[in-house]
Amino acid sequence: MSATTTYTVPATARAAVITTIKEDLQIKDVDVVQPSDLLPGECLVKIDYAGCCHSDIHVRDNDWGTTRTPLIAGHEGVGYIVAIGANTVGSLVKVGDRVGTKWIANACLKCEMCRLGWESCCDIGRTTSHGHTVDGVFAEYTRCWVDYVTPIPEGLDSAAVAPLLCAGLTIYRALKQTNAKPGQWVVISGAGGGLGHLGIQLGLAMGLRVIAIDTGTEKKELCMKLGAEKWVDFIEAGDNIVDKVKEAAGGPGPHGAVIAVGNATPFNQALMYLRATGTLVAVGLPGPSSGSLNIPLPLIISKCINIVGSITGNRQDMAEVLDFVAQGKVHCHHEVRDFGEVNNALRDLAQGKIKGRVVLKIAS
Repeated sequence: MSATTTYTVPATARAAVITTIKEDLQIKDVDVVQPSDLLPGECLVKIDYAGCCHSDIHVRDNDWGTTRTPLIAGHEGVGYIVAIGANTVGSLVKVGDRVGTKWIANACLKCEMCRLGWESCCDIGRTTSHGHTVDGVFAEYTRCWVDYVTPIPEGLDSAAVAPLLCAGLTIYRALKQTNAKPGQWVVISGAGGGLGHLGIQLGLAMGLRVIAIDTGTEKKELCMKLGAEKWVDFIEAGDNIVDKVKEAAGGPGPHGAVIAVGNATPFNQALMYLRATGTLVAVGLPGPSSGSLNIPLPLIISKCINIVGSITGNRQDMAEVLDFVAQGKVHCHHEVRDFGEVNNALRDLAQGKIKGRVVLKIAS
C-alpha cells in the first residue's frame, strides 16, 4: 500500500463477535469506524492476518470475569493503516504503513511504569487491550493508536509475523526475566505450543540451553527440530517429572523456568526442580479455578528462589523480537486458515491440537 493512496473505508465490514459468553463467535457485518470519527492519536487499520491465542478463549469464556458483550475478539493483527485521526501530532507511522497490533492496545507512555519499561503495568495499558476491553482484530477493520502499533519491517511475511506480536513478545519478555545467562539452562513448560515453540528459538538466540516440557510425539519432534537440547514428556514422566528435569539439567536443576501453560501444576513442579537462586517466571494465565501455588515457604527461602510474574513485553522488547526474526533466527511454525474457520481454530487450540500457532486470513 502507498501512503499517497486515498483509501475508501466501507460503512460496514466482517468481524467475529463475542455475543454470548462461552459460545461460538458470530461472524457478521459491523459498523466500521470512519476516518472522520477517529480522535487525535487514533488510526484505522485494515487487517490482513490475525493470530489465534489462548487469551482469546479466556475472553470468550469470561474466565477473568471482565468480558463485555458484544465484543470483537482477537489481538494479534497485521495490516495497513488506512486513516489517522485529524490533528494527530508526532506520529511515527503514516497512512499506508504495515503495522501490527498487540494485546496492549495503548499505554500512556508517561507514568512511572511506562518510564521503567513496564507498559503492561500502566493503568491505561492494563485497561486498554485489543479483543478484551476494546474491539479487537478478528475484523476487516479495527481502531488502533499510532503510539502503540508496531511497524513491521520489510521482507517479513505478515501471516508468520502475527503470532510474534503476542506469543513471541510475551515469551521473550519472560525469558529475559529469568535473568539466565548464556550457557545456562532454562525450562519452557508448554514448549510445543504457540508461546513455547517461539521461546525455544528465542532462548537459543539469547545463548540459553533449553529444556522443553510438553507431551506427544509431534510436539517432541517440533521442539527438538527447533533446537531444544533436552525433552521431558510430562505424561510419561508422571510423578517423576521433578527428577527428570533435574537430570536433564545436569543434576542441580535449571537456572530458570518459564511456565507457559494455563494450570497450576507445572508452576508448583517448577519450584521443586529449580536450582538454588533459580527463577520461576509465571506467564501462562490460568483461569480462576485452575489452582494456586502451594509450596512450603521454608523451601522458597532456603533455596533463595525468585518468583516473577510476566504478562507481556514492551515496545523495545517487540523491536528486539522482530530483529531476531529479520536475522532469520526465529521462525513461527503456523498454519493459515480462512477467517470463517475462527471457531474451529479456537476449538482446536483449546483441545491442545495445535502445533505452534493458527493464523486467520482476514482480508478477502
